[in-house]
Amino acid sequence: MSSDVPSPTPVVAARDLVKSYPPARRGGTETVVLTGISMTVEPGEFVAIVGPSGSGKSTLLYCLAGLEPPSRGQVLLLGEDPATLLRGRLARLRRSGVGFVFQSFNLIPSLSARENVTLPARLSGRRVRAAEVTAALAAVGLQDRGSHRPGELSGGQQQRVAIARVLAARPRVVFADEPTGALDGATGTAVLGLLTQAAHAGSAVVLVTHDLEAAARADRVIVLRDGAIHGELRTPTAAEIFAAVHGHPAGALR
Repeated sequence: MSSDVPSPTPVVAARDLVKSYPPARRGGTETVVLTGISMTVEPGEFVAIVGPSGSGKSTLLYCLAGLEPPSRGQVLLLGEDPATLLRGRLARLRRSGVGFVFQSFNLIPSLSARENVTLPARLSGRRVRAAEVTAALAAVGLQDRGSHRPGELSGGQQQRVAIARVLAARPRVVFADEPTGALDGATGTAVLGLLTQAAHAGSAVVLVTHDLEAAARADRVIVLRDGAIHGELRTPTAAEIFAAVHGHPAGALR
């Protein structure tokens, strides 16, 4: 009798993903940003995507999240191809299973912190208990700021509200694009700790970052160069990531 345990179904899968943009003017050439990306993200896995400026990191994240359609190839998000879904079905898929954390926070200015945290659940028709919201705000150290609107909070506090919104929604996958870029060191470290906590609780996390110390927190680091995967590293140090990004022989890919 076999003791083999079936591998979990990836929450995100890309196959031969290509993304290009048409020429800005007639007679120009198209801009190819991603060239044949194939990758998967497993449940509960923390994956960081790094690479030089212009390597296609954010474009890859947006394609994986269903925010940008691929030019060729396929993306499966929670088992479905966003490019084939009607707008309403795609919106429901995002609301029910996907969390987003961006540098711009994306909070609703007219809503309080508590109301922003409960918004994804309300949009998906799911009831969130007050205790869950309180626990999510407490997890980011903002239990006493629930009635404050975003304009009354610092940038770091707004980002933590965005993280609390993800924690309360308990999505199957979280996409984070440079979430610490506008934060001071201490607040950025706290935000990364919360993303790690989300992964440990079972949500896959896909992080795009230029911060190599942040990337070193991931289970796996994907290195992009010129729109292609240059290599992958597992539980690397920041020095090993630096070497891989910049093509140095030290800390070679493993």
